[in-house]
Amino acid sequence: MEIQLWREILHPYEMAVEELVSKFNSLREEYRKNGLYSPIERVTGRVKSVSSILEKMQRKNIPFERMEEEVEDIAGVRIICQFVEDIEKVNALLSHRQDMKVIERKDYLANQKKSGYRSLHLIVKYAVETIHGSRDILAEIQIRTMAMNFWATTEHSLQYKYKGELPPHVSVQLQKAADAIFVLDNEMSQVRSEIIDAQIDSQIQTRLVKDILLTIENLYRVASSREVRKIQDEFYRIFGLHDLEELKRFQKQLDIFAEGYRAQSIEPMP
Repeated sequence: MEIQLWREILHPYEMAVEELVSKFNSLREEYRKNGLYSPIERVTGRVKSVSSILEKMQRKNIPFERMEEEVEDIAGVRIICQFVEDIEKVNALLSHRQDMKVIERKDYLANQKKSGYRSLHLIVKYAVETIHGSRDILAEIQIRTMAMNFWATTEHSLQYKYKGELPPHVSVQLQKAADAIFVLDNEMSQVRSEIIDAQIDSQIQTRLVKDILLTIENLYRVASSREVRKIQDEFYRIFGLHDLEELKRFQKQLDIFAEGYRAQSIEPMP
């Protein structure tokens, strides 16, 4: 393959990664804006380097003319979850999307690799619109917990250092670490509901405070400074109680108070 063609070949893959990362981030934010727990914690993406593509082709004896069919992870997206249970939820979400088609599932959760690697891989077909028309791109989506990702990142670095031939003592330590991470993920699952409740409450409080502050700021334009300062002081007092229900009640009372001023401002002239 001529060197100058690589940029042209990889550009649609760059488009696919950028679009997929953006869509999955938007999905996460949609959950949070609706006061729901998001099974997606973080999303990253990358296009495989030319060096890595060539190494994989060489290792698997893939000819250049079969590269885009057989190197399935040129476009790669990684979805990080908090809990093991979230992995299957993300899998279900992606499997029902209309803008991509899952064509292969590699379950390294049920079938952990000998090294200790655990993750769920989905190979999807995704269409990007280029100046030359629509183009179907294969992309690999890895779904794993934060703990699994820490282990996999460390293992990848060691594999690179030792060029795929890990010393026995390093392999043993990695396997022990993988076992510990398996235990950690299971332990976290035991308190999953409590953690989710706490995170949702935090999101609700953040939204409430934002709305309250905006209402108080607008009141400065229509109410007396003395009145608004009293409201402001009351807000700080209630916020200091760390009681979400009290904060909700305060917001309702504040909205009723502010609505009175809005009604006055639109009353017809006599």
